[in-house]
Amino acid sequence: MSDSKRKGIYLLPNLLTTAGLFSGFFAVVSSMNGRFEAAAVAVFVAMIFDGLDGRVARMTNTQSDFGAEYDSMADMVSFGMAPALVAYNWGLSELGKLGWLAAFIYVAGAALRLARFNTQVGIADKRFFQGLASPAAAAVVSGLVWVGVEYDVNGNDYGLIVALVTGVAGLLMVSNFKYNSFKEVNWHGKVPFVALLLILLVFVIVATEPALVLFIVFALYALAGPINTFRTVDKVTLNDVVGDHEEDADFDGDKDVQTEKQKQSDDVEKQ
Repeated sequence: MSDSKRKGIYLLPNLLTTAGLFSGFFAVVSSMNGRFEAAAVAVFVAMIFDGLDGRVARMTNTQSDFGAEYDSMADMVSFGMAPALVAYNWGLSELGKLGWLAAFIYVAGAALRLARFNTQVGIADKRFFQGLASPAAAAVVSGLVWVGVEYDVNGNDYGLIVALVTGVAGLLMVSNFKYNSFKEVNWHGKVPFVALLLILLVFVIVATEPALVLFIVFALYALAGPINTFRTVDKVTLNDVVGDHEEDADFDGDKDVQTEKQKQSDDVEKQ
């Protein structure tokens, strides 16, 4: 049997996915031990690995259905369960039912967001995300915890704020607000020399106050979706905020499949 037909999985992209999964698991364990700064940083590290595994797979031509499914499962841990549990252990545990309800809203939102994304692969507009991407939502929640730890804030003293941010982040993931995916950026093209200086300036700013800067950046990105929607739509309807979207594969896609099957059945009967 040739090597091309030999069963197995590609090592490098799945290794990066495993590293992201480990970072998410490490965040949960760290938050249980009261190490909230390490937990928040681990979620951001998971974001780095999540951004690398897909790009490495495309660059090395090692994409696979297994890798895509594995990446989705790892994202659910790193950007679904981990941020919710970190936020719960830091500032929601003393709120009782309200605390775990806010955390569950986030977890459910992440699961629904990932499921919807998987069903829309190949049919959705690649320039935009429908709803806040789960890594960005995780960055908002984990960034809030990181900022709180940096400024010696007791999360339980501001439990209602933590619950509000966590719950809203979960709802934004299942919204119909459009977020720029930045996939149309030409990373292979040439840029002016001053652009490199601006990039270096950004790194310097992030290095001075990484917790605060990253939280502000992702919080503004989370707000960009609703703001752009209300600015560009003359009359905002329920479908512009939440509900069945015209590109939802669970509805339009299944309808197209059923229509195609019906046409094939009619052709067979005619023959």
